Amino acid sequence: MPRTPPTHTPPDDPAARDPDAALVAALRAGDEDAFATLVARYHGTLKRIARMYVATDAAAEDVVAETWLAVVDGLDRFQGRSAFRTWLFQIVSNRAKTRGVRERRTVPFASVGGASGEDDEPTVPADRFQRAGDAAPGAWAAPPRPWEDPERRLASLEVRDRLRTAIAELPERQQAVLTLRDVEGLDADEVAELLDVSPGNQRVLLHRARAKVRAALEDYFADDETP
Repeated sequence: MPRTPPTHTPPDDPAARDPDAALVAALRAGDEDAFATLVARYHGTLKRIARMYVATDAAAEDVVAETWLAVVDGLDRFQGRSAFRTWLFQIVSNRAKTRGVRERRTVPFASVGGASGEDDEPTVPADRFQRAGDAAPGAWAAPPRPWEDPERRLASLEVRDRLRTAIAELPERQQAVLTLRDVEGLDADEVAELLDVSPGNQRVLLHRARAKVRAALEDYFADDETP
C-alpha cells in the first residue's frame, strides 16, 4: 500500500497573527512611511484611550505623542509575543494613567460617566413598547424597521460618516469599549484588562453602545426612506 505522505505544517507566519507585522518590520528598517501609516491607523483610538484618564483633549494629545516616541525608542524590545496594537494600547494606557495621577485626576475608568446613570439607562427607550392597558403590554409598539439591502447602504460614504458620528456621540466609556471591540477587533478579555473594567461591565457597555449606534442608523434609514 502506498504510504501517506507526512502532513506538512506551514511555518508560523507573523502576518497571520499580527496584521501590522509588515509595517512593524518596515519601521524597524527605518521606513518613515510605515511609521506614518501606523500613526494614521491608530491615532484616534489612542486618543480615546488616553482621554479616559486625563482631563483635557490637549493632555490626551500629549499622551499620544509620548506614546509614539516610546514606540520608536522601545521597538527593539518589542518581541512580537502579542500583537503590535496590544503592545501599543498598553503603552498609551499606562502613560495616560501616569499623566492622570500627575494631574490629580485619579478617577478610575470604571467610574467615568457613572454619575450620569449611564449604566442604569434602558437599552431601548420605553416608548418603543406597549404599556399597561394596551393590547399587548410589553410587546413592541414600534419595532425596529428592517433595513433594505443593508450591505449596499452601509457601504455608502454618507452612511459611514453617520456611523462615525454615532460612535463619536457615545459616552466615553461606551465609545472606548465599542472602538476596541468592533473597530480594532480586540477580544473581551483584552478590553476588560486594558480599561480596568470587569468582564460583566465590559459586556454591558458594549451592548449599550451597539444599541445606540444601531438606533442612530435606524433613524437615519427611516428619514432616508420618508417620501
